Amino acid sequence: MMGETSMGAALVCLGAWVWLLGGRHHGMRRARLMLAGGGVVTTGPPVWERFRAELRRRSGRWGAEWWALVAGLGIALLGASVIPVVAGAAGVPVVRRMRQARQARRARERRADAVIDLCGGLAGEVRAGRQPGEALLRAARDSGGLGEAQAAVVAAARFGGDVSGALAVAARQPGAEGLLGLAACWRVAVDRGAGLATGLDRLDAALRAERDQRSDVSAQLAGARATAVLLAALPGLGLLLGTAMGADPLRVLLHSGAGLGCLTAGAVFETAGLWWAMRIVRGAEAV
Repeated sequence: MMGETSMGAALVCLGAWVWLLGGRHHGMRRARLMLAGGGVVTTGPPVWERFRAELRRRSGRWGAEWWALVAGLGIALLGASVIPVVAGAAGVPVVRRMRQARQARRARERRADAVIDLCGGLAGEVRAGRQPGEALLRAARDSGGLGEAQAAVVAAARFGGDVSGALAVAARQPGAEGLLGLAACWRVAVDRGAGLATGLDRLDAALRAERDQRSDVSAQLAGARATAVLLAALPGLGLLLGTAMGADPLRVLLHSGAGLGCLTAGAVFETAGLWWAMRIVRGAEAV
């Protein structure tokens, strides 16, 4: 009886949100048309389409971590307990940290690819007969491999500054470590008159080989990542199977002493398993 009441309350809240959302957008659109000097007022897209558009907009604004709290609220309504809400709220910073780490990793990979493009483009410009300073300006503009330090490096190249030092500073950005090799090539070419294009070719080949090696390691670790995802999904699958078999796993887990003990132990083992699996993956990637 309590579960049916909670489900009914959830549906009523969802329906009220959809109705208010549709009415707000329709009223705003009608007011804009009237203030604009008239026009035909149409009904617009269906309410469900507006609801889906609003969900996509808010998910992009909030971030994926807030869906942990939404899931906790949904489970709390189904199980008539505040424990899922607390767990969902506690999961928000964890999911946010994971999302930020994934974004930082992708940013490092994009910057590393941009550095490789910079080295290849600079080598091509030097072979085309341009002076190193002018070639660096063109390659940096086309590739974006200097990142946030592009202004400093470009200024040093344009006004006769310490280009190798500026490149070494730019290499401190995550994923831009290859700029240290470019700084060394630049210093050798300027101080000893060595061929810059030859050194850039070797540097470009080395950076590409390192990127290919990282890609191979990432492909080999796909199985470990899949195992971690499977571990994360198993508890939810177990709850769904228990519900399909006619049991009430949420009531047992959230409203009995033995269930709370099992829930606590399962959460501890689940967290430890995920942490250990991801530690193995990160260790292999670092090596």
